[in-house]
Amino acid sequence: MVKPLVSAMNAWTCMVVSIFAIVILSIIGSLFKSNSHMVMGSDEDPKDGGAVAGAVFGAVIIYAGFFVFCGFQALLHLRESRRGAISLS
Repeated sequence: MVKPLVSAMNAWTCMVVSIFAIVILSIIGSLFKSNSHMVMGSDEDPKDGGAVAGAVFGAVIIYAGFFVFCGFQALLHLRESRRGAISLS
């Protein structure tokens, strides 16, 4: 039987933060990919929006991995609570 590695509160918090990060970073990555004037308009901004978008979408993939891991941990906690296990955390 697989035991959870993190507490239930940490798992649910990680899921919420991951969803927020995925949504926000996806929007930012899309703006860079389309070379939107909002993110590429000034002299200090990067010149290659596609490269920046690639890095931002890489972060989205990492947060998706966090979401999957934490979701699995949350499901393990739900399964334990249904079995009547006592939580010490």
